[in-house]
Order: sequence, then structure tokens, then C-alpha cells
Amino acid sequence: MAKTKIMGLMSGTSADGLSIALCETSGRGLKVLKFSNYAYPAGLQARIIAAKEMKTPELSALNFELGRLWAGLVRKFCRAHKVAYKSIAVIGSHGQTVWHAPVRPGHTLQIGEASFIAEETGRPVVCDFRPADMAAGGEGAPLIPFMDEYLFGGGAPVALQNIGGVGNIAFTGKGVKTFGFDTGPGNSLMDTAVYLISGGKLVYDKGGAWAAAGTPDLAKVYGLLEAPFFGRRPPKSLDRSEYSAAFLRKHFSSQLNTRRSRDLLATLNIFTAASIALAFKSNAPRGTHELIVSGGGALNPVLMDNIAALLLPSGIRVRSIAELGMHPLAKEPACFALLAWLALRGRVNHSPSATGARGPRVLGKVLAGR
Repeated sequence: MAKTKIMGLMSGTSADGLSIALCETSGRGLKVLKFSNYAYPAGLQARIIAAKEMKTPELSALNFELGRLWAGLVRKFCRAHKVAYKSIAVIGSHGQTVWHAPVRPGHTLQIGEASFIAEETGRPVVCDFRPADMAAGGEGAPLIPFMDEYLFGGGAPVALQNIGGVGNIAFTGKGVKTFGFDTGPGNSLMDTAVYLISGGKLVYDKGGAWAAAGTPDLAKVYGLLEAPFFGRRPPKSLDRSEYSAAFLRKHFSSQLNTRRSRDLLATLNIFTAASIALAFKSNAPRGTHELIVSGGGALNPVLMDNIAALLLPSGIRVRSIAELGMHPLAKEPACFALLAWLALRGRVNHSPSATGARGPRVLGKVLAGR
């Protein structure tokens, strides 16, 4: 069967950098051949996070700035990995989410002008995937469950948890009607807390070191899990703004200082883990005994240990997708490479059962390239 090279780009809600994956597809197989992550300067990350408050001229300028930056990073990636543009069948770019309001009638906005990528490479580029799902009555998210079904749908029932800025889970496998939803905070609360406490000098809790050194406030965690979102039935999705500096100031104002930083990070870490464990326990189909984790959260050993400890009484195995040969940060860009390849061929590329759309659709806007 013919093998085709496809590329995907992902800049997540954490706004900490661009991930690029070069993949190879044949039949229903998908293999990541090359992967790189390019961190953003702290100033750019801060501007992206603040983009929802920008006036139109500023937002328009940031849209083009990101498009130019990403085109340059694609050029850098291809030179570093010795990849010829002409060998790439299609490039999928998720874009940078500025706002996502899923509740009907919802609206969403992703920026990062993909025309610059098409101009740089001359290859077809597919972008702006969420609106078509929302036009069909869906929430436009999560989109990753489609890839989960594509790769794991024929095997034993399994749960796949992605931990980016927010968390999302999917359940799939033989005999399971694939579904998924956002679980709550991912890295967003922890990253924002570190940024605020350090005065912008640090942007995340590296290796979960702060969380490991603190004592969590479990009563606070139980209280936060009483929020209406956690009791809602799927499909459901979130915007990063739900778990922002405003959330921290509302619930943890007295702990946003260096003296109490370790206890705060310990609490936020276990809150994130508990929201994931709750989502699994409340929704896992019978026979699901494994949770495979991807995204930046999979690189936080304290978070992984907390998730595993919370699911251990249920006999659930928790492991990183790295054990299956895929870098935890490569899954999302690989997904958008796949969605772009299917869109280019007019094939369905989302899971309506995960997003709530009225039926199967082809998501994404296609730029023809040169």
C-alpha cells in the first residue's frame, strides 16, 4: 500500500510553543517520522494568552505574525530533518485558539494565518477545523477522539487522555461507540500559577518539582470538583479562559506568593489529576482497563503519579503514549496532519459522538498552495 508523507502543526491553549510532526500514512496506519517542538519567547506567550482582550487591529496583526512565524518554523523543521517540501502531500494547521465558547449558539476563533505556510511550502494547507463542526450543531471540540478511534478503535477498550492547556479524554475500542469530552484543567492552572508567582520568569513547574515539595489542600480540591461542569454529561468542552489567572485569584488569592507556592502547585496538580480520574470513573465503558496519556502533562511525573494513584483502586493501568513509540507532544500535531489528509480527500474527519454534531462532516478549509 502506498505511503504518504503528511505534516501537522499544533499551538495549544498553553501557548508555550509550536509542535510540528511529519507523519507517514498508509491505509489506516499513522506513524510519526519526525517531531520537533519550538518554544515561544515568554513575551509572545503572554501576548497570545492576552489576545482575547485585544482590539481588532492588534488581533489582526498577531494573526499575521503567527502565520509568518509558523511558516519560518516549518522551513526550519524541514531543513533540520532534510525534508523536501514537494514530498509532503498536505499540511494541517490547527491554529492558535483565542476564544472558544462551545455552548450553543457557540463561537470559536483560531488565528495564525495559514496562507503564509502555503506560500512558503507551495503545498496544500488545511486549517480552521472547528467551525464546520459547530455549524453542524457540535461544540467544535474535542477533535482528538477521531484520531483515537482511527488508531485504537479496533482493539480492546481503552481511554486516551490528552493533557494540554485543558484536558480531554476519549473512549474507544472494539464494541465501543467512540466518544470524548474535555475533562477540566490540563496544564493551564499550574502554568499560570508559576508564571504569576515568578513574575513571568518561569512558565511551568518543571518536572512537577514545586508540586512534589508541597502539601495539597484536599478539601479545596473536593470543593472545586463540585463545579457544575464536572457533573454535566458529555459532549462538553472548555476554553482555556475557564482556568486562568482570574480563576486562581478567585479561589487561591492568599496562596499566590512565593511562601505558599509549593502547596498551591501541589493542590492544582492533584485537582487536575482528580478531574481526569473523575471523568474516567464516571464514563468509562465496561472492560476499559487502561488510560494512555499524551500532551505536555505526560511529561509531569507528579501529575502522572497522582492520576495513577487515584485510579489504582479501580485496577486501571496508566501510562504515557511514549511507551507506544510516540512522543507525548507529537500526538496533537499528528492528529491535524491526519485530519488535513482526510479533508483533502473529502473524507469525514471528526467524531460527532464526541462533539455533539448532527452527523459526520468534513472539517477544515483548504488552501491550494502553489
